[in-house]
Amino acid sequence: MQNDSLNTAFDGFMRAFEAFKDGNDERLAQLERRLSADAVTTDKVDRLNRALDETKRVVDDLALKSARPHLGGPAPRSGASLQHKAAFDAYVRKGEATQLRDLEAKALSVGSDPDGGFLVPDELERAVNRGVRNVSPIRAIAGIRRVSGSVYKKPFAITGAESGWIAETAARPETDTPILAELSFPTMELYAMPAATSALLDDSAVDIDEWIADEVRDSFAQQEGTAFVTGNGTAKPKGFLDYTKVDNGSWSWGNIGFVKTGVNGAFASTDPGDKLIDLVYAVKSGYRSNGTFVFNRAVQAVIRKMKDGDGNYLWQPAAKAGDASTLMGFAIAESEDMPNLATDSYSVAFGDFRRGYLIVDRAGIRILRDPYSSKPYVLFYTTKRVGGGVQDFDAIKLLKFAA
Repeated sequence: MQNDSLNTAFDGFMRAFEAFKDGNDERLAQLERRLSADAVTTDKVDRLNRALDETKRVVDDLALKSARPHLGGPAPRSGASLQHKAAFDAYVRKGEATQLRDLEAKALSVGSDPDGGFLVPDELERAVNRGVRNVSPIRAIAGIRRVSGSVYKKPFAITGAESGWIAETAARPETDTPILAELSFPTMELYAMPAATSALLDDSAVDIDEWIADEVRDSFAQQEGTAFVTGNGTAKPKGFLDYTKVDNGSWSWGNIGFVKTGVNGAFASTDPGDKLIDLVYAVKSGYRSNGTFVFNRAVQAVIRKMKDGDGNYLWQPAAKAGDASTLMGFAIAESEDMPNLATDSYSVAFGDFRRGYLIVDRAGIRILRDPYSSKPYVLFYTTKRVGGGVQDFDAIKLLKFAA
């Protein structure tokens, strides 16, 4: 039944795209004939554009639900896992912490401090992380590292070891050693606080693990999504737009390079897609093959109207439900945390984000049960530690909307 709904929604999305193309073709034809489009036609295209976004959102939501794992399946095999799951269930439903505290004390768990909460079962942690990855646009395309410490340090070479050609019998001169530096990615605490009624907790038919995963997933994803784009690195990850940005012609390590559109707050009126091509080729070939465009829905609405020199639309819908739409053959990640078009805005990013941006997850999600602060509701203070930042400054480029 769910697949039928997904297929029906995707068919509606494709029909909406065809209607949008017909309306936009009419608008472009009017522009060619009399240098301006009829207001009625322009309004029609804008309405079709919004309808296309809405049908795409419905398709994405249905695809996400169909792919979401169900936690109420077979029980874990190991006795320790079964014990932990039973103890965690008793703690969440009734506040009985003794058994859970004993188990975590035996495991020497860093999360066994009652003031800091208790570690959730492994399968619940995996479900939350999978769900957040599916919802968070940057997490879905970035590199991810799981660590046990509070800081992840990554060495990188500023200059590589010298090398060269030499004759077979010639003397081998001593080469310089590489110069190494270090990038540091501290993890910051991210929290959510879902609330439950006593009736829900007492209902044995309710899968409490699945309820927690559903409640915290969207909250974590929203906070992460903003931080990975615009975070300032203080008590949150550092977003890729918060680094120093320089014209790509004078790019150096530690900065993010940009290409200008040549127009303040807009694309050029003629051949607007040319600057998107310039942006793609500002990224070195080794990064382009896994390149992804990142922009918000409003910017996508503008780009969706563009054609190449042969009259083909640069933006193309996904081949099947759940896949990303493409721009010039490259995947698109929609992030509403990217800025709208404005003078000097960096509203489009492109690059290999898996190599360019690193997300660091500290192992373990903790929950602290609070039945007192908001009676009659029970609050569940849920925390995880996450860090993030640019790890390869050559892999991501920006489009600056400036003259």
